[in-house]
Amino acid sequence: MKKILVTGAAGFIGAHLSRALLQRGYQVLGLDNLNDYYDVQLKKDRLAWFDHEKNFQFVTVDLANRDAMADVFESYAFDVVVNLAAQAGVRYSIDHPHAYADSNLVGFLNVLEGCRAQKVKHLLYASSSSVYGENKKVPFAVEDRVDHPISLYAATKKSNELMAHAYAHLYAIPVTGLRFFTVYGPWGRPDMAYFSFTKAISEGKSIDVYNHGKMQRDFTYISDVVEAIVRLIEKKPEYTYKIYNIGNHSPETLMDFIAAIEDALGKKAVKRYLPMQAGDVPATYADVTDLMADVDFKPNTVMRQGIAQFVGWYRSYYGT
Repeated sequence: MKKILVTGAAGFIGAHLSRALLQRGYQVLGLDNLNDYYDVQLKKDRLAWFDHEKNFQFVTVDLANRDAMADVFESYAFDVVVNLAAQAGVRYSIDHPHAYADSNLVGFLNVLEGCRAQKVKHLLYASSSSVYGENKKVPFAVEDRVDHPISLYAATKKSNELMAHAYAHLYAIPVTGLRFFTVYGPWGRPDMAYFSFTKAISEGKSIDVYNHGKMQRDFTYISDVVEAIVRLIEKKPEYTYKIYNIGNHSPETLMDFIAAIEDALGKKAVKRYLPMQAGDVPATYADVTDLMADVDFKPNTVMRQGIAQFVGWYRSYYGT
C-alpha cells in the first residue's frame, strides 16, 4: 500500500484529494497549519471526513518550520508527496507579501529538501494559471513563456516551478507541476469569487464585478481536478520533470458565471461594476493537450452543473 503525504490536507483541493486517495486504497498523511486566512472551522469540518479512516493520519505543521518539516520526513516513509499547501490568493499578496515568501518559497524549499533526503519516488506540487500573467496567446500552453507575472502570488508560483526543476535535475527526483485553473465546487474557499458572490446574493448584498464584467475564466470543477491528480500520481514524468495545465479548456465569461449562480439561487444579484483590480488578469484558458495524451483525461464538468452542486452544498452547510 503506497503512502502519500498531502500537504494542505485541510484545504479545498487537499481534503478532496485525500478522500479520493483513501477510496483508492492509499495510506495518507495529511499536513496543514490550519491558519486563519479563511474560516478555520471550515477546514476542521473538512478534516472531520477522516475521523474514522484508519489509513489517514493528520499532523499540524507549518511548511515554513524547517525542523518540524524535517521531522515529518524522517518519521514517515512516503512513496509520493503532493504539495498543495501554500498561501493562496492574488489580491491578498498585495498587502501581505511576507506570508507568500514564508509559505510558498521557504515552505516549498523545506518540502523539496524532505523529498531529497528521503528519496521520494514522485513529487507533485501545485502551481497556478496565474504564472501566465497577461499572455495574449490563447489557450495557454505549458510551452508558453511565463516570465512576466503581475502579482507576487504568481511570482512565487513561477519560483516554485524553477525550484522544483532544479531539484529534479540535481537529485533525479521525478517531479510533476500542476497549473490549476480557477478550481471551484462544494467545500470551496470562501475567498474565491463564486463563494463570496453566492454569500452576498443570498444575503441581498451587492457584489463587486471587476473590469465591468469583461473577464473570462477557465472554471475547473473539483472532482475533475482530483481525478487529474490521481491519474498523474501514477504517471512519473519520463524526463524527470513535467508541468501540466489542469483546466476545463472552456473559458466562461464572468457575467455567465454570475448568471449561473443567480439561477441556482433563484435570486438576482445587485452588481457594482468596478475597474480591473491590481494583479488580476482578464482571461484564462487552458490547453490540456498533454494531460489528455499522457493520462487520457480532460476536465469536462459543465460550469452550470458545477455551480448548481456548489450552491446546493452552500445552502446545506450554512442552512440558508
